[in-house]
Amino acid sequence: MHIIDTINNAPNTLLSLEILPPLKGKKITDLFSHLDKLVEFNPSWINVTYHRSETMFRKNESGNFEKVEIRKRPGTVGICAAIKNYYKIEAVPHLICGGFSKRETEDALIDLHFLGIDNVLVLRGDPPKNESQFEANKNGHNYAIQLVNQIQALNKGIYLDTDIINGSNTNFCMGIAGYPEKHIESPNLDEDVYFTKQKVEAGASYIMTQMFFDNAKYINYVEKCRQIGINVPIIPGLKPLTNKNQLHTLPKIFNIEIPYALSHELHKSKTDKEFETIGTEWLIQQSKELKKLGVPVLHYYTLGKPEVIKNVIKNIF
Repeated sequence: MHIIDTINNAPNTLLSLEILPPLKGKKITDLFSHLDKLVEFNPSWINVTYHRSETMFRKNESGNFEKVEIRKRPGTVGICAAIKNYYKIEAVPHLICGGFSKRETEDALIDLHFLGIDNVLVLRGDPPKNESQFEANKNGHNYAIQLVNQIQALNKGIYLDTDIINGSNTNFCMGIAGYPEKHIESPNLDEDVYFTKQKVEAGASYIMTQMFFDNAKYINYVEKCRQIGINVPIIPGLKPLTNKNQLHTLPKIFNIEIPYALSHELHKSKTDKEFETIGTEWLIQQSKELKKLGVPVLHYYTLGKPEVIKNVIKNIF
């Protein structure tokens, strides 16, 4: 079932989750043990992140170092199929521009289509860790809207190989990312919203926001979107704060602010456990306020913290 239909048919705020694929070499049962703690709350769908290859240097037999490409978290497509079959819950894979050619993307979409997975979250993706700017792969996409256009073409039976006539239509429902505090590369929020509108007009059915810790930022973002004619559902993405390093790393990496009221309390914590307790309570109150506002979905980035998310959810739903 398309995510947009699930949202439109829901009388109340829904719950959705996001997970990371396990590191290469780990078992999928490790992932299931993570989800087993959360599926009792009947999430409407589960997002699975997609990861590009990373460049690393390894010593070869001659003793010299050579550059190699390694994908540390493969398996997104297979994990989505496993979730759908094991839990009978819709799975939504992320699709990213970075690290993939258009043909690789098309092949991944065909795999998803054959598996009956017809929802995707379309993202440009971040630059590699050792690079400051995003650069597309050769024959890849530079922007998320180009990926939206490719998927929309495939939905119409238009493939990259022009000799394919009357190609089978796919049926993907697309979500896109939104940034209540603007994308880190955007000069201002208004321009960021303008480009978001272009992706909606190209075929995206809903917006999933980046994490934020101040609900006023989300409310302002929704208002700006509505003012320029973006009328699709805007889903708040929520993340727990669980260790002290996040106070400094998250604002830097994601271009977000942590409200003074929260940071002031967090600075009082002496251990990560105390920090986690404060962060969890903030997320609970944040979620209650958003639910009271009637947001379509509360989407939680679980990121290896199922017990924390479980504690939040049981206070909300």
